[in-house]
Amino acid sequence: MPLPDVPQPGAVRIRERTPDDLPALARVLAAQQPHTGYPQRWPLPWPVESFLRRQGELGAWVATLADADAPVGHVSVTEVMGDGPEVDGWVAGTGRPVEDLAAVSVLFVDHEVSGLGVGRALLEASVAFIRGSGRVPVLDVVQETERAVRLYQRSGWQVVGEARPSWLPDTHRPVLLMALPEA
Repeated sequence: MPLPDVPQPGAVRIRERTPDDLPALARVLAAQQPHTGYPQRWPLPWPVESFLRRQGELGAWVATLADADAPVGHVSVTEVMGDGPEVDGWVAGTGRPVEDLAAVSVLFVDHEVSGLGVGRALLEASVAFIRGSGRVPVLDVVQETERAVRLYQRSGWQVVGEARPSWLPDTHRPVLLMALPEA
């Protein structure tokens, strides 16, 4: 028998991002950056809100804990557009045309709630959205962020290539291009 839908203290809840969430998310992103190195370029050369809201965004969600309403994590899904090393790698690695792909993007979690399943819940929400749209989930991840790489691999993501995007520091290994095959 399924458990009733009663949030437990500390339980992760996922909801759509609203414009009112952006200032709190900017603070969470800034606070977690020294612990995770994400984003690689910090401080950003543009407003953080522009980093959070991406061109081609199809959806965006925040995580909260049941005992609080403040966002403790974020993820978005974007169209895969244009060309470049990431797009070329995903297309080659999945064998699917670009219009069949959607990218998990801007996934981060408040470092103070790390280990509570927030990142996994956000990832699952974004994958469900992508699958619901009939597309294949893809993402890129900086190899040096080993915790993120492990999360994706434990969730069934497979490396389909590597790329060196223009934003990647020269001191870093190429990013891993990943796709989530059908279950």
